[in-house]
Amino acid sequence: MRRVSGTYDFGRAVRAEWTKLRTAGDTGRLLLLAVALTVAVGCGTAKAVKCPDTGCGQDAVRLALTGVTVGQAVVAVLAVLAVSGEYGTGMIRTTLTAMPGRITVLTAKATVLTAVVLVSGTAAILASLLAGRLILPGNGFTGAHGYAPLSLADGPTLRAAAGSVLYLVLIALLGLGVATAVRAAAPAIGIVLGLLYVFPVVTGVVDDPDWQRHLQQISPMTAGLAVQATVHVRELPIGPWAGLGVLAAWATTALLAGGLLLRGRDA
Repeated sequence: MRRVSGTYDFGRAVRAEWTKLRTAGDTGRLLLLAVALTVAVGCGTAKAVKCPDTGCGQDAVRLALTGVTVGQAVVAVLAVLAVSGEYGTGMIRTTLTAMPGRITVLTAKATVLTAVVLVSGTAAILASLLAGRLILPGNGFTGAHGYAPLSLADGPTLRAAAGSVLYLVLIALLGLGVATAVRAAAPAIGIVLGLLYVFPVVTGVVDDPDWQRHLQQISPMTAGLAVQATVHVRELPIGPWAGLGVLAAWATTALLAGGLLLRGRDA
């Protein structure tokens, strides 16, 4: 009976979180912005980079998916607002009164956010690859130069596409965990964007090659986006799936910290 009740409570929590996210004024606009930025930046990069001859060394798939580095910021903001918005309005008290199981609430938020980002992320990645398939051949990425048209039938391309969608989901979960721990929107957004974009800057100013490699291996963005690489994979500081695992570890740590703080303090 307890299991049935727990399942019912979780289902009720998921429906409540879906209703809140769906009816929030900024959700739809942020999702559209994330998709639009991801595709637009990917298109711009595909148009700007040339491959004039065989062996130009470019990763065509990664070029088409460059927009993820920008779209992820919008996904992170969406995730933060999913929590901080409730704290800002005081609605979190109503939520926790209706559903006293705080971990159930956080899990429901994570479930709904994952589903939403999976759908929008998939749309953004597929559109980016389609745009790259249409644009890149005009810039020299042709069979004559050693490049086949971008296709999900190609194993590395499929891995890069699926991994990019998972990357965006993990960024959302990272943002959710940080926002749950911090509660206020501005500091939470600052922390998440700092984790994503400051690591590469610090890596760029470090002179020691070994330290550069170590920083790249633990950087949420640099390590996570290794999953997009389809050429020179052995030369990467970290493997594609291992890199995504690093980002997963960051997201898991943030969610655990957020969950512990959520349980141990007043709303």
